[in-house]
Amino acid sequence: MNKSEEHFLGVDVGGTHLKIGLVNKSGEILSFEKIDTAPYRDDPKGFNHRFIEGMGDILAKFPDIKKVGIGLPGLISKDRKTTLEIPAIPALNGFPLKEELKKKYGHISFFLENDAASAAIGEYRFGKNNPPENFLFITMGTGIGSALVLDGEIFKGCRGNAMEMGHMLSRGNQGLETLIGRNGILRILDRFIQAYPRLVGELENKELGTHLLVDTAKAGNEISLMVFEEVGRILGEAIVSTIRVLDVTHVYFGGGISAGLEFMMPSMEKTVRQYLTPYYVKDLNLIKATLENNAGTLGAAALCFMEE
Repeated sequence: MNKSEEHFLGVDVGGTHLKIGLVNKSGEILSFEKIDTAPYRDDPKGFNHRFIEGMGDILAKFPDIKKVGIGLPGLISKDRKTTLEIPAIPALNGFPLKEELKKKYGHISFFLENDAASAAIGEYRFGKNNPPENFLFITMGTGIGSALVLDGEIFKGCRGNAMEMGHMLSRGNQGLETLIGRNGILRILDRFIQAYPRLVGELENKELGTHLLVDTAKAGNEISLMVFEEVGRILGEAIVSTIRVLDVTHVYFGGGISAGLEFMMPSMEKTVRQYLTPYYVKDLNLIKATLENNAGTLGAAALCFMEE
């Protein structure tokens, strides 16, 4: 490792793990660690105290680090100092995280951001297909996250937390995340298995999961392909509304479930092109993000390029 080269720490905070990466300016992960957060949640002094103290253990491994980016699964104040609503870690709700970190580690610059927005800025900085200055980014995993990169920066909205597509109302006034987050997709899968028992094939007597869904779709399982077709239609409808509001020409898809994007794409594209006029569709690009499993860590590290 080149000692003279500046490096950054990216910390991807999830409900069950912290993913920590040492990253250089080119977006290479030079060191990676995954930490179980169960001891953090179970700490008698609380998650917040343990997180602040645990950051010291992390920083001690990288004494030359001056900047740390932290991606968080929820709402953050517009000045990116206070965690407002973090459903997976309620202890962080209303917590002045940046201030407390600076009190303890004054020589370090900390950058906080929503995890979907972090992944978007990571794709912008480190993506392999030269993303434009303006694009919509959608993450598909346990939930549905989204962000807008506008003129190379995260669009925050009036109060700091714009672009929560996962909570857009869709069919039957259900949130998009409820419909096609991980649990929603598995409900669709179970419904189709019940409706088409003769087509179950290799899904029979298996524990249903999104990895199985992707693998069986690749093998040509008809039910799995039908599930992705349905997901593509639902997501396409949401994209139609979002494009009408934002007037973007590029949409990137990340997150674990985007592994099945090729199977969603036909119905999604059909839906989008059916409901948008030629003005919107002639330059429209629906693209798989390139950072894949490293999106959270690289995205958090990319926050270190932001000015304080």
